[in-house]
Amino acid sequence: MLLDGRPLSLSKIAGVAIAKELVEIASGAHAAIHASRQVVEEIVGRQAVIYGISTGFGKLADVRIPPDKLQRLQLNLVRSHSCGVGRPLSEAEVRAMMLLRANVLTLGFSGIRLEVIQLLVEMLNCGVCPVVPEKGSVGASGDLAPLAHLALSLVGEGEAFLHGDRMPSGTALQKVGLQPTHLQAKEGLALLNGTQAMHAVGGLALLRAQRLARVADVAGAMTLEALKGTPVAFDERIHNARPHPGQQAVARHLLALLRNSEIRASHSENDPRVQDAYSLRCMPQVHGAVRGALGHCEEILLIESGSATDNPLVFTDNGDVLSGGNFHGAPLALALDYAAIAMTDLMSISERRIDRLTNPDLSEGLPAFLAQEPGMQSGFMIAHVTAVALLNEAKVLAHPASVDNLPTSAGKEDHVSMGMTGALKLRTIVENAENVLAIELLAAAEGLEFRRPLKAGVGVERAFGALRSIAARVDEDRALSPDIERVAQAIRDGKFDRDDETL
Repeated sequence: MLLDGRPLSLSKIAGVAIAKELVEIASGAHAAIHASRQVVEEIVGRQAVIYGISTGFGKLADVRIPPDKLQRLQLNLVRSHSCGVGRPLSEAEVRAMMLLRANVLTLGFSGIRLEVIQLLVEMLNCGVCPVVPEKGSVGASGDLAPLAHLALSLVGEGEAFLHGDRMPSGTALQKVGLQPTHLQAKEGLALLNGTQAMHAVGGLALLRAQRLARVADVAGAMTLEALKGTPVAFDERIHNARPHPGQQAVARHLLALLRNSEIRASHSENDPRVQDAYSLRCMPQVHGAVRGALGHCEEILLIESGSATDNPLVFTDNGDVLSGGNFHGAPLALALDYAAIAMTDLMSISERRIDRLTNPDLSEGLPAFLAQEPGMQSGFMIAHVTAVALLNEAKVLAHPASVDNLPTSAGKEDHVSMGMTGALKLRTIVENAENVLAIELLAAAEGLEFRRPLKAGVGVERAFGALRSIAARVDEDRALSPDIERVAQAIRDGKFDRDDETL
């Protein structure tokens, strides 16, 4: 992948973060990087007072730093800001951080040397992954603590993972033949100011969420078949009358999944029911709204991936160095909170469908809790309880982090975004949603077993076959945790969804 500051899609980010595609700085970006660095060196040479170059930081911006201490200033910045706590971010999340930071630095607004960006790229390509604790950012002057831990590895301090082994960063660099950098004026600040931690964590979670939005259609269609529901509510005329793109796409997807259903044909003529419950009938409206929210979040992240989030910014056309607030995470924080709310609603409608599958008062003749011998067996009784527990946690986490504010840096940074909190919450909600949809798939497949020998729609049958390759029918009560875990992993691996929704 060539980096030149152009926006990076979630799939491109995943290509480097997860698939470990190699990265290179585009030659066309070199001139802008060199030009911005030259501006910084001219400022240092004439001993001008410019924030972040020859001053302290935050509340200490009024403190002037003499020229002979500028390199020490940048190293102190990186060391002092490395205050993260908690579990390390995953390798994929840190690799996404590194990619995103390198990409925006190639825009040429940060005054950093090419060789520092190149070291970041070489670490990516060689598999040196800094240890970055997940907590400690309020997303105001960017993700200061997480990005400081990343920068700490560039100077050979802190810790890093190499091929899964945790070790001192200097050792990891040495093992792959790289030398740590010595930061010069402004370079520590250039590495720390930015939204790349919340972007990395939130972006990879969003990619999983988008997959779940498609899998929810599959699970919902399977549930509808098991409950002998009707596809009438998915008629395109209904959705053309309210033409939200996500709603229309979900309706098309559901009709494709349900095509040629023998179950539907068996009760279409003499079904006394006029319409299904909302959790079945309103899947296009709810699932489609979720798609819309996730799509909005993706648009925000795409813009951010090619945006200069440093402060101050260096403008090479006239040499101006301007202080602003592009590091503030508000655009991402609000979008990630929106995605978290949407995914919680997706879990909510799935949980209602699980209840209808297991509740003998609502399941259209299916045995209580989908058990072969209700009473002797509990079947999916507690699987539904687990789904409710996961949904409850998601509802708590769905409270927007972005509505909170606690001033930092002695009041200088008096409004913060809490975007990293939003990203971490979204990641947990997505993981919970993967498990809830795994439970629905398992329960819906069990329901289909009681409708045999009739077959469901072609897409549903294909998903049923995929599920049965992972988890057998529950003829006798057994621990379902391993089944749920395997199906959730299969969801993450893309076994239940396709980009081509025509099927």
